[in-house]
Amino acid sequence: MATTETPAEPLSIGQVAERTGLSVHALRFYEREGLLVGPVRRTAGGRRRYTAADVDWLLICVRLRESGMPLADLKQFAELVRRGPGNEAERLQLLDAHQRRVEEQIQALEECRSVIAWKVGVYAEHLARDEAGGLWDPTVRDGLRPS
Repeated sequence: MATTETPAEPLSIGQVAERTGLSVHALRFYEREGLLVGPVRRTAGGRRRYTAADVDWLLICVRLRESGMPLADLKQFAELVRRGPGNEAERLQLLDAHQRRVEEQIQALEECRSVIAWKVGVYAEHLARDEAGGLWDPTVRDGLRPS
C-alpha cells in the first residue's frame, strides 16, 4: 500500500541548529564555505529556509567533522555530491582515506586507554596495600620499575 507524503514544512535556521547541534553561526559558515549540497532557499524577507534533506546532509557533515575530517575534504566531498552521479569512485576514495585515518586514531586511543588502565591498576593496588597495612614496594617508582 503506497502512501503519499506531503513535503515537510521548511525549517528555520534556528530549528536546523537545534536538530543538528550546529550553531546558527556555524550553519552560516557552512553555507558560505560551500559545504551544503544544495542552495539554501530564502523567504521573500531573506530568511533562510532548510529542507529535511538539508538536515540529513548536515548531520552527515557533523559526524565527518567530529571524526576529524578536514574542512577541505568535506568541501570536496560536498562538491562531488553536488555534481551528482558519475563520481562515486572519487567519493569512495575520499571516504576510504578518512576511514583509514579514523581507524588509526582509534588504534592510538586504544593504546592510550591500555596505558591508563595499567596506571589505574598500579595506583589502586598501591592504595589497597596502604589500607591493608602493607608496604609499597620501594623498588617501584610511580608504577614504573627501574631498568
